[in-house]
Amino acid sequence: MQQVLAGKVAVVTGGTSGIGLAIATRYAAEGARLFITGRRQEALDAAVAAIDGDVTGVRADAASAADVDALVAAVREAAGRIDVLVVNAGGGSFAPLGQITEQQYRETFDSNVLGTLLTVQGALPLLADGASVVLLSSDSSAVGGAAFSVYAASKAAIRNFARSWALDLKDRAIRVNALSPGPTRTPGLVGLAPEGQGEGLLGALAAEIPLGRVADPSEIAGAALFLASPDASFVNGAELFADGGRTQV
Repeated sequence: MQQVLAGKVAVVTGGTSGIGLAIATRYAAEGARLFITGRRQEALDAAVAAIDGDVTGVRADAASAADVDALVAAVREAAGRIDVLVVNAGGGSFAPLGQITEQQYRETFDSNVLGTLLTVQGALPLLADGASVVLLSSDSSAVGGAAFSVYAASKAAIRNFARSWALDLKDRAIRVNALSPGPTRTPGLVGLAPEGQGEGLLGALAAEIPLGRVADPSEIAGAALFLASPDASFVNGAELFADGGRTQV
């Protein structure tokens, strides 16, 4: 069976765990020449070892312009172009209104919004005409969430990046789409709960989803594969919800 991404060069930021690792693993299985990033060298090395395929790890913090420059330089030297760019690096934390700090705001927006901007803008010279850019947003961008407003607002900004950048890059036929997962069983989500309460958090979130469960990271990877593939050749500036219907019904 022909591999969907055979001959393609793909970059996945934040590819060391959770959704990012699942996307990277799926892309490698589909034949991509893969580059992944992570902030911690130990986790990056472990992810590279776990992925079966042609994969290179580059230590980088997406919110650092110097690190993004180093990533782009590494890809340029090794592969010369980018056909698929998945901007997944980011995160967030709980804080209700009245307890939001400037530090939390800056950390969240630097990681999610500034990091996305620096990564896509830095990669522009390497993006091939007709490339696919997938920005990881969240279904939180479309619904209210107690104590999660800063994260949700940052993901809403990413969704608008997809709209606007699809127009900025139309002359190069580069497609830019947002992928918005719902609650997914990842270390990042479980880690938001107090110690020992991770399963309780997942259970509470599952109760909000028509399918009655949270997602497995591999299911989000399947949606990311679609957006990168020729099957999505006329999908542009869109937001694909992979949330079990949580925001749709």
